[in-house]
Amino acid sequence: MKTIVVCSGGLDSVSLAHMVANENQLTRLVSFDYGQRHRKELDFAAACAERLGVPHDIIDLRAIGGALAGSALTDDIDVPDGHYAEESMRVTVVPNRNAIMLTIAFGVAAVHGDQAVATAVHGGDHFIYPDCRPGFVQAFEKMQKAAFEGYAEATLYTPFVTRTKADIVIAGQRHNTPFAETWSCYKGGELHCGRCGTCVERREAFHLAGIDDPTVYEDADFWSEAIAAKDAPHV
Repeated sequence: MKTIVVCSGGLDSVSLAHMVANENQLTRLVSFDYGQRHRKELDFAAACAERLGVPHDIIDLRAIGGALAGSALTDDIDVPDGHYAEESMRVTVVPNRNAIMLTIAFGVAAVHGDQAVATAVHGGDHFIYPDCRPGFVQAFEKMQKAAFEGYAEATLYTPFVTRTKADIVIAGQRHNTPFAETWSCYKGGELHCGRCGTCVERREAFHLAGIDDPTVYEDADFWSEAIAAKDAPHV
């Protein structure tokens, strides 16, 4: 199946790209510049495309991202420390981000005659991000089928939507993903900070998967404190 992968350059989407390259027919990677403060992730997406020998489209959505104000990923708002399953992480939501990106990716798929668009949304995203949940995936695919009716055919491929990030790490290792060549940290510094939600989740995923994490973190031990705080009873 000829498949486009929406690739941010993060652990999840790069692992998905390697999986699709091994199991299907990867045709290209599509990435989006929406003004994210951790824009360096796009360099890792570009490196992935070069490594896998496929074209790479970077779609400029900075004007749209600027209009979607109020997220710590695009505005001058501090990225909170802690686990994703904390209410404070809602400040990292960019409204309708996946719906916008997938709509464009499907347009690219139609132009190139691709049969599927793959995205790496997973179960760990469900608490904070509504456009990563199974209900959204099902509704979007139904909408997209209507949008393509009589013109093109392409399915939405979300193999991790009900799986954990640890499952992604396991799949990534199986398909020889170079984890050190992925970027997750929302703060976009020289190293992964080790404290923001996506760093904590990344570190936890390797731990749960029982696989060595090659990532260098500024604070390599904070993740365990964040997990303990998440699991502590609230009174």
